[in-house]
Amino acid sequence: MNQTGTVVDRVVTDRGELVLRQCGGHFEIISNGVFLMDTRAGASERLLVREALHLVRPGARMLIGGLGVGFSLAEAAASPTPGEIVVLEIEETLVEWHRRRLAPFSGSALHDPRVRVVNEDLLDWLRRTDDVFDAICLDVDNGPDWTVFPGNATLYDEAGTGLLRDRLAGGGVLAVWSASAAPGYAARLEAMIGSVTTHLVDVPRGEPDVVYLARRPLTPAACPAP
Repeated sequence: MNQTGTVVDRVVTDRGELVLRQCGGHFEIISNGVFLMDTRAGASERLLVREALHLVRPGARMLIGGLGVGFSLAEAAASPTPGEIVVLEIEETLVEWHRRRLAPFSGSALHDPRVRVVNEDLLDWLRRTDDVFDAICLDVDNGPDWTVFPGNATLYDEAGTGLLRDRLAGGGVLAVWSASAAPGYAARLEAMIGSVTTHLVDVPRGEPDVVYLARRPLTPAACPAP
């Protein structure tokens, strides 16, 4: 993270301080003094969505957990495959940044008629909704073992994984971004959802980014009535 950038916005939310900082032509997002993400790369976030879309039908319903700097949403909106893209983002401020300064990085996708933004906590929303999706893409933390807020850990335990599974259609895919390998989580996905594939994306420094994809089996066809 570049420490010489210029703060262009600073907002205090229910979860603490959220800062948008500009460094040259790029932006950084900092939460409570901790660097979260920037607009310099995005290869693994785009792969998260691209690989999920390879496994679903045209007209698919897609849920993206976490707006971030917009790479995932931009990749989804650039594809003709999704018929609907629901974005869950808890920080209203972040959504507003994407209507202005960050719009180029999300491909101005907030104007796409297929896109609907829900300004809520993802876990709370999952517990209430009956919506079912063909693809769910999660990029709300730095991974299952490195969450932005302690409460987010529930999203990756058995209860949270069960919630996500129940929101997947038969044959649907859950794609999860992580800044490092999480073999225990991959095993949970395999046990609770279905077959798992792992994609590694090299980064300039440190461990590769990791994308896990778990596919729920197709629902067996109902037997005809006698």
